[in-house]
Amino acid sequence: MIQLGTFLFISGAEIAIIALIIVMVFGADKIPEIARGLGKTMRTLKDATNGIKSEISKSAENHGIDTSITKDINSEITKVKDELEEFTGSVRRKM
Repeated sequence: MIQLGTFLFISGAEIAIIALIIVMVFGADKIPEIARGLGKTMRTLKDATNGIKSEISKSAENHGIDTSITKDINSEITKVKDELEEFTGSVRRKM
């Protein structure tokens, strides 16, 4: 789990330095344009991924392929994650 004050093992001071460098390189007026472009790109990728997923699901249903196995696998993965979180939670508290 991500702790408060860190994001992917980067502290607040490191994030501030990176933000300062970005402002110095691109300028304050270009940052909103860059962020907007990144947002649009991420949205396009998400839409494309969802489109591919839906096409695969439709194709599987049309060909009579049983897709319930993925639901079973996802439920088992969720159970394992929960059990692992319970175990590591007790270990973390002891440290």
